[in-house]
Amino acid sequence: MRGGEFKKIGSILIARHGKLVYENYFDGSDPTTLRDTRSATKSVTDILVGIAIEKGLLSGVDAPILPFFPDQQPLQNPDPRKSKITVEDFLTMSSLLECDDSNNFSRGNEERMYIMEDWIRFTLDLPIKGFAPWQKKPNESPYGRSFSYCTAGVTTLGGVLDRATKTPVPEFAMKNLFAPLGIEKVAWAYSSQGLAQTGGGLGFQSRDLLKLGQLYLNGGAWNGSRIVSERWVKTSTEPHVRVENQPDTEYGYLWWLKSFKAGEKSCPAFFMSGNGGNKVAVFPGLDMVVVLTSTNYKTPGMHEQTEKLLTDYILTSLTQ
Repeated sequence: MRGGEFKKIGSILIARHGKLVYENYFDGSDPTTLRDTRSATKSVTDILVGIAIEKGLLSGVDAPILPFFPDQQPLQNPDPRKSKITVEDFLTMSSLLECDDSNNFSRGNEERMYIMEDWIRFTLDLPIKGFAPWQKKPNESPYGRSFSYCTAGVTTLGGVLDRATKTPVPEFAMKNLFAPLGIEKVAWAYSSQGLAQTGGGLGFQSRDLLKLGQLYLNGGAWNGSRIVSERWVKTSTEPHVRVENQPDTEYGYLWWLKSFKAGEKSCPAFFMSGNGGNKVAVFPGLDMVVVLTSTNYKTPGMHEQTEKLLTDYILTSLTQ
């Protein structure tokens, strides 16, 4: 790290068997620094959806999206198939909306959303997507879903949570998730209309990111208290869709699923991931959580760099 091989790494924290065993900061910061881990926020949205369902405030993952927004029904590109889009479709990045952040030409690319005032209207007005001849349709894909990374859909889940819980997302999150974990300080991003961005940009201290990973490693419990149901944790971290453009990668409910190689050993993990190479990786078989924060935003090789730290150094030290 100090030799400069790894660029713009902010912090590395490791918890093993429920104990903090390594903590270091490499950018002149300290434990109080808030980290913009970008799309790692999406996994927090999964946790909040699970809590809302367990509290009976949201009927379940089969709940259709449109009824939550009777005042924002699609004005553009009306299509009866939109009425069938569910919470689960947005949790799994597999709705039929034409929304793909990896495609600069996509109508639903998140950069197009940010210049709009109404982010929910932006999402609901998107057209239904088509499939090029070389693309797998949902019925041809594993799990019957076709993956397309869509921040707009997860952002709209924030609006669903606002209306289902009748509470602004930041307030609901603080009361039901952050405060029980001892997380006192976070920084939300907001739309022009005051919608909390549940698709990215939520700032956390590194130790608090570690708590979120540990919560899911613990099956949703923290210090003897139940924060989110064990059933939801299990369902969230099971594969629901195959990520076709990333080898050996699947997606749960806003959690990435992959096995990392350390020499000849394979280490299965589920993890939060965000632009810049940010990761909160949970390794159930090793009883370990790793936090890697980085500011290599929109830089080629950003995720490969933090994966190299994981595989060649952290995991290798445990599996030799």
